[in-house]
Amino acid sequence: MSTDPDQVRVELAALLADLPEPDAPEADIEAIAARLEEAHELLVHALQAVERNPVAGNAAGAGIEG
Repeated sequence: MSTDPDQVRVELAALLADLPEPDAPEADIEAIAARLEEAHELLVHALQAVERNPVAGNAAGAGIEG
């Protein structure tokens, strides 16, 4: 799992890029929920990777805010 903030952002953007609005007529709520769960898991794994290696995580995580 990458702790590089730019890589995490790219992966999140890819997961969330084409999500329809939940109230759109063609919206598949189950598909939206699955995609959001994937994004959540990505963030959880990135956080766990930083927690396992806090020295590298602090240097890499410095740019995550914003």
